[in-house]
Amino acid sequence: MTVENVQRHLLLEGIFLKYGFDFRKYTEASVTRRIDVILGKHDIPTEADLLARLLTDEGFFRKIMPLFTVNTSEMFRDPSFFRALRTQVIPVLRTYPNLNIWIAGCSTGEEVYSLQILLHEEGLLERSTIYATDINPLALKKAQDGVYDLEGIRVFTKNYVESGGTKSPSDYYTVHYNRARMNPELRERVVFSEHNMATGEGFVEAHLILCRNVLIYFNRELQERVFKLFYESLASRAFLGLGSKESIRFSACAEGFDELNKDDKIYQKARTPLTFYK
Repeated sequence: MTVENVQRHLLLEGIFLKYGFDFRKYTEASVTRRIDVILGKHDIPTEADLLARLLTDEGFFRKIMPLFTVNTSEMFRDPSFFRALRTQVIPVLRTYPNLNIWIAGCSTGEEVYSLQILLHEEGLLERSTIYATDINPLALKKAQDGVYDLEGIRVFTKNYVESGGTKSPSDYYTVHYNRARMNPELRERVVFSEHNMATGEGFVEAHLILCRNVLIYFNRELQERVFKLFYESLASRAFLGLGSKESIRFSACAEGFDELNKDDKIYQKARTPLTFYK
């Protein structure tokens, strides 16, 4: 193991022991890129120097912690996924009197509002509670505010139409000073909260869990932990949606899910429980 690898290992171990944030099981390439950004931005020579500062300066840790996470999202990202939700998942969800939905790794909230709009158009918003969680408090703050630049709104308009939206996209936001604010009623059914999938536990029996384009940054061990967490958190025959480059196929939990839509990565909890949960 190189000196750089040792320093990186000690840095991530120190962050976990001191602050409880576990980045040790993120993919090596991903976490290395983020550490390099932090070192360059704050003119810190090595990981060892960074660790020394973090252990004595909690304020600095709170400042740089969001840089360990990736916050890239857009409204109705992968429109075919949302079309599949409308046609394959919504008809089942409509049979429940109340719905619990967990959006894990919600980032800056674009997916939260996308789902809220879909639920509104399908007549399910008033019976739904959406739990939107992320490890990054700054991303959560932006998600709660629901304010986005107009370039993001242009992407929203295109994706919304392709996803099968039934109204005018402009019905869902107002523009002030070249910024778009999502309508307040789209936040009324949402609970925003910090949650660390690397160390946290389940907190709700969900009828739908979305965790899209997050697991690609986790190593196999952490992915397995998260899949088990989702399996335990899902109600009977509930649904799980993953990102376009993610799959549960090679997981130890694979037998616990039926593949509802292979192309759009939508799964349904199997009727037969996993062996280690019987």
